[in-house]
Amino acid sequence: MSVKQGLLALLSVEPMGVAQLRKEFEGRTGGTWPLNIGQVYTTLQRLERDGLVERTDDADGDGAIERFVLSAAGRDAAEGWWLTPVRRGTPERDELVIKVALAVTTPGVRVRDVVQRQRTETMRSLRDLTRLKADATTDGRVDELAWSLVLDNHIFAAEAELRWLDHIEARAERASAFQTSVSPTAGTAGTAGSAGSMSGRGSARSAASPSPTLGERSTR
Repeated sequence: MSVKQGLLALLSVEPMGVAQLRKEFEGRTGGTWPLNIGQVYTTLQRLERDGLVERTDDADGDGAIERFVLSAAGRDAAEGWWLTPVRRGTPERDELVIKVALAVTTPGVRVRDVVQRQRTETMRSLRDLTRLKADATTDGRVDELAWSLVLDNHIFAAEAELRWLDHIEARAERASAFQTSVSPTAGTAGTAGSAGSMSGRGSARSAASPSPTLGERSTR
């Protein structure tokens, strides 16, 4: 998330000082993305440089000497942010995705074991998240609503990851069964990739042609 856009959104409500902005940002996002004072102040300096915020002379309730208010350009930027969907570009490097991709193409790696260990960890995380969700109060406070929605996002992501792990396991087992049934030298291939490994097929494909990137796939 852009801290810049988050601060603009908060300042669209009322003028705030650095400490209040930090407090509001963390409270409204459930404390998931903590900020330090220096980060908030540096961002405000950049917003001021770009003509999106201005300083006011009065002090706020936290005793800050300066408060910041949106300029006309800043208000336009904040309103534009609400109306602009968040673009999903090329995903960032995900260690789990990289691990699985390498596991199914590396001889001797038991994909089933990799998947099972990850499934155990993801289920543990899901239980923790579900417990936090159950403990979250529902008294209508906006900060509690924000925290609840953040937890929902993490729970949905964990559930999706479990489904993806099930999918990997099923695909790996089908690939292993296919190799065994069609190749008289399946034993040799099996040495390169034990049960649940797709190393033979992955190596052959890699040798034939490089795989397209996700960005290239999305343009096809």
